[in-house]
Amino acid sequence: MQPQRDLRGLRLLLLTLLLLLFEVARAGRPVVSCPASCLCASNILSCSKQQLPNVPHSLPSYTAILDLSHNNLSRLRAEWTPMRLTHLHSLLLNHNHLNFISSEAFSPVPNLRYLDLSSNQLRTLDEYLFSELQALEVLLLYNNRIMAVDRCAFDDMVQLQKLYLSQNQITRFPLELVKEGAKLPKLTLLDLSSNKLKNLPLPDLQKLPAWIKNGLYLHNNPLNCNCELYRLFSHWQYRQLSSVMDFQEDLYCVNSTKLHSVFNLSFLNCSEYKERAWEAHLGEPLTITCDTKQQGMTKVWLTPSNERVLDEGANGTVTVSKDGSLRFHRVQVEDGGVYTCYAVGETFNETLSVELKVHNFTLHGHHDTLNTAYTTLVGCILSVVLVLIYLYLTPCRCWCRGVEKPASHQGDSLSSSMLSTTPNHDPMAGGDKDDGFDRRVAFLEPAGPGQGQNGKLKPGNTLPVPEATGKGPRRMSDPESVSSVFSDTPIVV
Repeated sequence: MQPQRDLRGLRLLLLTLLLLLFEVARAGRPVVSCPASCLCASNILSCSKQQLPNVPHSLPSYTAILDLSHNNLSRLRAEWTPMRLTHLHSLLLNHNHLNFISSEAFSPVPNLRYLDLSSNQLRTLDEYLFSELQALEVLLLYNNRIMAVDRCAFDDMVQLQKLYLSQNQITRFPLELVKEGAKLPKLTLLDLSSNKLKNLPLPDLQKLPAWIKNGLYLHNNPLNCNCELYRLFSHWQYRQLSSVMDFQEDLYCVNSTKLHSVFNLSFLNCSEYKERAWEAHLGEPLTITCDTKQQGMTKVWLTPSNERVLDEGANGTVTVSKDGSLRFHRVQVEDGGVYTCYAVGETFNETLSVELKVHNFTLHGHHDTLNTAYTTLVGCILSVVLVLIYLYLTPCRCWCRGVEKPASHQGDSLSSSMLSTTPNHDPMAGGDKDDGFDRRVAFLEPAGPGQGQNGKLKPGNTLPVPEATGKGPRRMSDPESVSSVFSDTPIVV
């Protein structure tokens, strides 16, 4: 019995020592409570409107939401918090006097998803300023004094979805944020309204997908008026994009210090906007996108004959790819028409109609184009030659009056279309007609040595004049000779 009692006593002693050590360790651990200037509710700390010149120290590590708005903070240094706040996902610093932010200021909060820096006095956004915030989804920077945005200020922010930069003094459009393959692949909203933008990269903006343009706000900027600007916003209006439909009255441009609506630039004589159809040439491949206003939608295509287009992998010349695009392997003439895309999303559905025009010829390369042009030129030359031959080498089918020629030493010259005086009856025979009024026959003579082209007499040449029977030779200037052409004697051919 004695050994058992000793064993129990030893166990009790060990247990007592362990409890004592636990209490000592607990007493020695610093307990972080709610700061005196803040109001704490579970993991939410509200330190708003306390006129704080600095961020309170010893913030609880379990803080998830920290509100420091409406204070007198002017600088946010790297050591603004002595410990990492890995649970913090929302930080509110709006309505302070911040004019400086260290590039290492956000290292202690790597899991931040919402950051509000609006209504401060920031002037520039330096490179890699927000690179530590790789989980950030929403960033508010509106109502500051920002004039310059470094091209690398938002690097590595792969989760950023909404960026508010309105009511600043920005003069350069940050195209690197929205163009294809941009640094912000998930960005769906970029607010650049109420800045000092005058020129926009219009061709690049026109190529952006609809889900980016739907959240690209550009109203209340002194944009320069031009027809390309009119076509850009007219297309957005046709697509019913939110960035245009919600602020139509605030979309204007400036021309000679006067404000004009971007939808009414008649003073520039811009042609009326019409939605363009997709165009393709016979036999070439083609991909038509279903340009929806939201990402990740399920898409179904119907042909002009209301037949569903099968998915990729099915046998057919037209299929639907994995991203929902309509793919033609080799465009045919019968593929032309209006195709319909039905898109289904989590929040809304969308229907798009796309017209396809197929040109009934192939698109040639450089050498083929040259050959075609050469052939066309040769054909034109041959056509001109044939027309000239027809006009100048065709035998004359017309009766023409003779042209009066001066007398020569051989006698009178005659036109090839007339003969000399030839009586049509015996001069001694009686008749009712006056002998002084002779009848003559006009006909074509075979071309002789004195004749030119089409039987015309060459200048300076004469034709032999046969002797008249019963009368002396007459000159062509004789009135009877001239009137004989218009006599009622039948014309013999």
